[in-house]
Amino acid sequence: MSDLAELLPDVTALLTALDEVSYLADEPLGTALFLAARMGQPILLEGEPGVGKTEAAKALAQVLDTPMIRLQCYEGLTSAEALYEWNYPRQLLAIRLAEARGEAPREADLFSDDYLLERPLLAALEHPGPRPAVLLIDEVDRGDDEFEAFLFELLAESAVTIPELGTRRAAYPPVVVLTSNRTRDLHDALKRRCLYHWIDYPDASRVAAIIRRRVPEASTRLAAQVAAGVDRLRGLDLAKPPGIAEAISWASALNVLGATELDVTAARQTMGTVLKYAEDLQAARAADLATVVGSTVVGSTVVGSTVVGSTVVGGPVVGGPGPGEAGRDSSDA
Repeated sequence: MSDLAELLPDVTALLTALDEVSYLADEPLGTALFLAARMGQPILLEGEPGVGKTEAAKALAQVLDTPMIRLQCYEGLTSAEALYEWNYPRQLLAIRLAEARGEAPREADLFSDDYLLERPLLAALEHPGPRPAVLLIDEVDRGDDEFEAFLFELLAESAVTIPELGTRRAAYPPVVVLTSNRTRDLHDALKRRCLYHWIDYPDASRVAAIIRRRVPEASTRLAAQVAAGVDRLRGLDLAKPPGIAEAISWASALNVLGATELDVTAARQTMGTVLKYAEDLQAARAADLATVVGSTVVGSTVVGSTVVGSTVVGGPVVGGPGPGEAGRDSSDA
């Protein structure tokens, strides 16, 4: 870890480096990532979907100038899919070739490194250096209890056991980042092996700054309007409140459409980039899109993005068309 000590002498150095790769982290998150890298201890990042947990691991790998190896978890994920598999077709071919030569293949020859297919966990442990790889175990809460238990040895000792080959230990223990959307509680034994950090949804000013970094073509005004609009949407009773990822997607869509500001018309056209459930779209319409985009309400008419009477001047009716009506693009951006 001496190389990491030179690269990351303190938290400020890490925050500066993260900023240079366009990841804006606050001091608590920067401290948590710094400790994970310097102490060589896994870190569990929890938070709502879209708050930047996965991006944190990607940014850390960029800062360390090292590969990021990702294991996407899902229900039914097995240790074989996560750790290693044997190359059965090649083993079968070796058996046939040995038989053709009149030889009996030895089991030790068939179950050797030559026939081993590395999957993400083993690839991270076998990384040759000179710096450790960043191992992202993404959405670990989607995996099963059995898979959690399987991770204990790797998280505690940077090692795994392969029955045919024995225990494999990392020469350069990976920086392990686990993420969870908290769809279920994780086992205490897994949490004990990790540092822990909860990533909150940031305030509107930080979201605007993130948008400006990720969508540099967007104006400062548009970024601020999108950040405020997402903040208002999160105040509604939604099945899936939008996160930073949706804010970036919304700003990008508006930019592609040539919008210079977020008004009712632009919001209605692009609402599908920020809300992904029909019920949420209906809730936003019911709340009045003029309110969502921060228009000034004076009655019930829109002038540009200001409501003044019961007629729309310079834009379609607030709230947008209902299901089956034209004019609303609900595709992802």
